[in-house]
Amino acid sequence: MTTRTLLLSSALCAASLHFAAGTALAQDCTVTVGMVMELTGPAGQYGQAGAKSVDMAFRDLNEAGGVNGCKLATETRDSQSQGNVAVDQATQLVNVQKVPVLIGGIISSVSIPILTSVTASAGVPQVSPASSSPTLTELAREGKTNGVFFRTITSDALQGTAAAKYAMDQGLDKLAIVHVNNDFGVNMMREFQKAYESLGGKITSVTPYNEKQASYTSEATAAMEGEPEGLYLISYPVDGATIARAWISQGGPATFLLNDGMNSTDFIEAVGARYLDNAYGTSSGTSPTKSSQYFYDNYEAFSGGIKPDAPAADRSYDAGAIVGLAIAKAGKAEPAAIKAAIPEVVDPKGETVFAGPEEFKKALALIKEGKPIRYEGVIGPVNFDQYGDITGPFRLWKITDGAVVTTGEMSADDVTALKDQLGQ
Repeated sequence: MTTRTLLLSSALCAASLHFAAGTALAQDCTVTVGMVMELTGPAGQYGQAGAKSVDMAFRDLNEAGGVNGCKLATETRDSQSQGNVAVDQATQLVNVQKVPVLIGGIISSVSIPILTSVTASAGVPQVSPASSSPTLTELAREGKTNGVFFRTITSDALQGTAAAKYAMDQGLDKLAIVHVNNDFGVNMMREFQKAYESLGGKITSVTPYNEKQASYTSEATAAMEGEPEGLYLISYPVDGATIARAWISQGGPATFLLNDGMNSTDFIEAVGARYLDNAYGTSSGTSPTKSSQYFYDNYEAFSGGIKPDAPAADRSYDAGAIVGLAIAKAGKAEPAAIKAAIPEVVDPKGETVFAGPEEFKKALALIKEGKPIRYEGVIGPVNFDQYGDITGPFRLWKITDGAVVTTGEMSADDVTALKDQLGQ
């Protein structure tokens, strides 16, 4: 090999734009993936867990040999849970650093502006672990996403229906709603309201709130109009705890229905476990696989103490694994090739592979042989539809003695059947 060839190979690897598979230098190159996560702000707890999960998935892929001989790495930026900050960070990653794929954000009010302002126009694939707004589906239907958006969480259109049925089953048939005034909160409220009222429930009031206020006494007072028997709180742990305390201190009944993000030890500790023994919630569920066991056995040690059931942790690992496998499948770190490869690594006709270094070795060997694979992740097997959406079950839970306890599951088929029943 000539000196000129060696220098060219080194340059390509350093730029992380192409693979130098088969050369002596290939093992030294790096493919850098952009990551915009909510490391601080109201959704900081989710983003911290999610970022660690992606890093763990990349660690496991690197231990399995890397993608075509190159190591995977992340360039992680903090959105501060704000859409405008997220757009600035994503612009730097996509337009300046030229990352070939981006993971994030966690919340929809971060992921949507990244998509509409940065990734869609650039043609760079974006994979969100936890943005559940139905608006993302609508954008895809309208042809505004350029086909680059994927998510490893089910849409709130489904979760709102599941929450309504769970509420009625628990006898929560007269509720007030307080919701965060952003895309996520508004859509979750609307989907829940349609299903809940169709099932015979009564909503006494709907009160939006703006984030990061020192006090929510006025919102809690407004929500008590109509004498509700409980509160459906659509929020995040920090603001949610402040609202719940205001509700209780104003004399509101300590009966709550909570969204998936409120499955949080921080929320429980801030409110006080003794006030939450009649609190129920829904989350995107999982269909346990070998990946689930691997993740639950290893994540806490890797993350430095974050629990494996932290919101967004499990599906963030899957987002990282799918992105890494897609880069290997694409054979080159180019956006269009990665976009095409993302659905292919969860091919229902492929050979099943799971999480962890040993399983990733198997997956990478199959990819090298040109064989199809089906990654069955921590949240279970998923397929992406034409809009980048997945279907999956919902976990039903209750807070008991300060701990979140699973009470049951509603399958995707159950939710679909319920929506058909309600004519939605």
